[in-house]
Amino acid sequence: MSQFIPNFINGKTVESQSARLTPVFNPATGEQTKQVKLSTATEVDSAIAAAQAAYADWSQQSPLRRARILFKFKELLEANFDELAKLITSEHGKIYSDSIGELTRGLEVVEFATGIPHLLKGEFSANVGRGIDTHSVMQPLGVVAGITPFNFPAMVPMWMFPIALACGNTFVLKPSEKDPSLSIRLAELLQQAGLPDGVFNVVQGDKEAVDILLRDPRIQAVSFVGSTPIAQYIYEVGSAHGKRVQALGGAKNHALIMPDADIEMTANALLGAAFGAAGERCMALSVAVTIDDAVADAIVNNLKPKVEALRIGPGVLPEGQKENDMGPLISKPHLEKVSSYVDQGVAAGATLVVDGRNYKVAGHENGYFIGGSLFDHVTTEMSIYQEEIFGPVLCVVRAKDYASAIKLINDHQYGNGSAIFTSDGDAARQYSQDVQAGMVGINVPIPVPIAYHCFGGWKASIFGALNVYGPDGVRFYTRMKTITSRWPNHNVREQGAAFSMPTL
Repeated sequence: MSQFIPNFINGKTVESQSARLTPVFNPATGEQTKQVKLSTATEVDSAIAAAQAAYADWSQQSPLRRARILFKFKELLEANFDELAKLITSEHGKIYSDSIGELTRGLEVVEFATGIPHLLKGEFSANVGRGIDTHSVMQPLGVVAGITPFNFPAMVPMWMFPIALACGNTFVLKPSEKDPSLSIRLAELLQQAGLPDGVFNVVQGDKEAVDILLRDPRIQAVSFVGSTPIAQYIYEVGSAHGKRVQALGGAKNHALIMPDADIEMTANALLGAAFGAAGERCMALSVAVTIDDAVADAIVNNLKPKVEALRIGPGVLPEGQKENDMGPLISKPHLEKVSSYVDQGVAAGATLVVDGRNYKVAGHENGYFIGGSLFDHVTTEMSIYQEEIFGPVLCVVRAKDYASAIKLINDHQYGNGSAIFTSDGDAARQYSQDVQAGMVGINVPIPVPIAYHCFGGWKASIFGALNVYGPDGVRFYTRMKTITSRWPNHNVREQGAAFSMPTL
């Protein structure tokens, strides 16, 4: 029988005693490979207790010592990239090079976290009043939790825990039950790097585990990435229980294609951004907006053969074979959901230029594969426009002019990322000011910020005041304490009690 994926609590892998099971599949074959026992309340409690017990010592370690452990963790990640990438691909399905890319982007946050001692220095002002000095310190919160999605089992957790640990917090991770094995390898590598027991813990689970983390008073903050309805739930419940929350939700990222755009470059950018990772990423470009019918025709005509020619198949191939462009979706239910959206688009009257439904890969007939789908003449009331599909479906929307294009983009409920393709610097500058999105690309199809900037959207794409990683990550995982001090001067006699508001 397939193996059970354990928890990682207080420095040890621990098999859950839960009777609730969920299968883990290889998406390329449809074969069940492992099982996850969904942790009991007692097991989640033990992970929180381990993190609480470890906090006192870990928070008092020098920031440099914490950074050195993360440096070692970085080296171990690099040394194990091949193994980790294949593990991601086996459970998520994305192609091997995309798994390497995911690990690399996570590694960049680890690298940023090793420099966090510089960001914990606080401020100092001498003589704010006669003989009075004021300084501030950035202190950790305590035990914090991360709840992460299936689409980036390495990168998204590494948006969170390296910064949390560098700031002196201890951590409980609840990964997706769809591809949870990578989380245990990360825990083992952290331990190998010298992280003390209890500082980083992993509990496998579902909503029951999430609700415990949201309500337990020992948890001081919760980070989440996932769909908008769940992000809103995480934010509301966590906040109601006094926690600091950052909850990133869904997206419907638009690309505005100006009449002067380079058609070939733009089509290639759209192809990778819409269909890479089978569209299972919150920064996928899923809507292309044009303001010139000739440009729309040129883009669709350029894209059509490219989408039809996408190489689709397993994420890892025998050595010497050319890598596929796109792997399978994560699960059979998700495959059915994405296919149903294509059905809805056809029923609503959009023009289906390329139909990716019912795609079969020879030798992998039971895999969760779907081809790329390309729609033209999509209108804003259609579900394929309004809702996040999270699959390889690109919609082309034709607007009459820039004003109507920017209005339809800004009227959408999501505001995660957006892009403009143009040769006109003034148009690009204007768009970057006008568009209501948290991340903007100018001739860059997936504008994910580098680790020392912050990642976060607007509107229904995020709940909470602070974004992930970068300076906001440090702000999220610390709180400022301001100290005003005066030391008695024994040569000066005090003038007695002061009863009015002091002025400096």
